[in-house]
Amino acid sequence: MPGPHEAFCIRRARHVTHLMRLSIIWRPMCPTPALTTSLRRSGERLTRPRKSVAVLIDQRDGHFTSADLVSDARRKGVPVGRATIFRTLELFAELGVVERIDLPTGEHAYVVCEPAHHHHVVCSSCGRTTEIDDAGLEAMTASVEERTGFRIDRHRIELFGLCAECREQDGR
Repeated sequence: MPGPHEAFCIRRARHVTHLMRLSIIWRPMCPTPALTTSLRRSGERLTRPRKSVAVLIDQRDGHFTSADLVSDARRKGVPVGRATIFRTLELFAELGVVERIDLPTGEHAYVVCEPAHHHHVVCSSCGRTTEIDDAGLEAMTASVEERTGFRIDRHRIELFGLCAECREQDGR
């Protein structure tokens, strides 16, 4: 029977072999140019794990959680860990190509978006997300500034409801 060190080495070798097999199976497709271009422009490296996370994000429809990406990675045999997914989501959020939204349940999720200021309308049923532009909000923030004396430097608005398809399915 192998000693503790030999047992560790055997387990490690099996783990590495498993990861090598997974990396042969999982060949990331080309992710959305916005995700990879934003990395290059920022000077960040486009590593294989980041590219894998970008592909996982591309394959999602509507909003998604970090747990959704972890689950997708495991199911598809993508060799990225939870920490890599969390760090990559944070990086994409900093770059403005993924935005964190707060759901009515109190949980948060992410949506892919353009790196320009905008807001979201989120379907409470299917998760479909639509970006909306100003919609009169700049005038409202100017009015709030005037009434309160605050200088508003940023804001975020998320509207929730049922999209047309979900309303049609529900007969509403």
